[in-house]
Amino acid sequence: MPIDVERAVSAEPSSTRISWGRKDVQLYHLGLGAGVPATEPGELRYTLESRLHVLPSFATVAGGGLGVMGGLSAPGIDVDATSVLHGAQTVRTHRPIPVEGSAEQTASVAAVYDKGKAAVIVLRSETADEDGPLWTSEAQLFVRGEGGFGGERGPSPRTEVPERSPDREVRRGIREEQALLYRLSGDWNPLHADPEFARLAGFDRPILHGLCSYGMVLKAVVDTVLDGDVTRVRSYSTRFAGVVFPGETLRVSMWTQSEGGSGRGAGSVQLAVTAIERNEAPVLTDAVVEHS
Repeated sequence: MPIDVERAVSAEPSSTRISWGRKDVQLYHLGLGAGVPATEPGELRYTLESRLHVLPSFATVAGGGLGVMGGLSAPGIDVDATSVLHGAQTVRTHRPIPVEGSAEQTASVAAVYDKGKAAVIVLRSETADEDGPLWTSEAQLFVRGEGGFGGERGPSPRTEVPERSPDREVRRGIREEQALLYRLSGDWNPLHADPEFARLAGFDRPILHGLCSYGMVLKAVVDTVLDGDVTRVRSYSTRFAGVVFPGETLRVSMWTQSEGGSGRGAGSVQLAVTAIERNEAPVLTDAVVEHS
């Protein structure tokens, strides 16, 4: 069997030294569509080194973004990368990510679930620098054709959005070249650039990276609900429900909830993200940003 569950879960965590600088942060933000309008003060926080802050979703690409796909080389894991889909992602921050730094990233296979026709590999990584923990990341990889081994099915959590109309709603356009720019942050999968490869994968043209949509939506929440303050983000989790094509427009619907019902301060934002041009096809579901 390509996945040896017992060996994968019991293996010693692997550690990697990662580093990043201002240029990496700026490139990541530009890959999310930051910088429009170019001189807008709120956008300069994402693009200008003298005012730079770091969107917490940068954790998914820090050090070249090797954490997710690197997990496929863990002991006991031997699968075809073309059968792997990124199913869900969570990032929990322990303190603001510095604009530049280096850290130790420790990764392990937290669980492997049997979904029948597929397996779900849960990869967890802890990242810390000399001052302590920075962030915890958890990715769920959906591996087609690797289920049916008699393992635990695992949880199937769902976050239902409120039945009322969204408290906030914004649109975010995907530029035609956005996937080409975003991939410079470390995800070189040709699925996002090569039309021929995309056709072999079953798409009529290259698709946007799921983690690009992930970061775009967090930026929309920070800018719309959190007064542009990235340090207020505690955690951000979502399930990837569908693809996005460059040139499309995302509709980001937000439902806000504050602790104690005060309407201010700590709380959460529930999200539903759809592709407008494809009859509101789901893109991100079960999405929640927890904030201070």
